[in-house]
Amino acid sequence: YAILVIIAVEEGHMTLNRIRDLRQDADLNQTEVAKILGTSQTVYSRYECGKLDLPLRHLVALCKFYKVSADYILGFTNDPNPAKLKFK
Repeated sequence: YAILVIIAVEEGHMTLNRIRDLRQDADLNQTEVAKILGTSQTVYSRYECGKLDLPLRHLVALCKFYKVSADYILGFTNDPNPAKLKFK
C-alpha cells in the first residue's frame, strides 16, 4: 500500500507550490527534479499542480535534497529549517 501525504489547502491553493518555489530557487527544471525522485516529469508536474498527492517517499527525498523540513514543504511553517536538521 502506498502512503500518501495529505496536503493542507490554504484559500484554495495547494501548499505544494512550495516545491515549485524550491525547484525554481535551485535553478532546476521539472525533469531534473523528477529524475532525482525516480519519476517522470509528467508525474512531478502533477505534484506541483496539486493533481496528484505527493507520496511520502518523495516528500522525504525532497526534504533531504533541499535541506528543508516537511513542515515547510507542507506549509505548516514559513521557516524552511526550524530546527537544525541533520540529513544522512
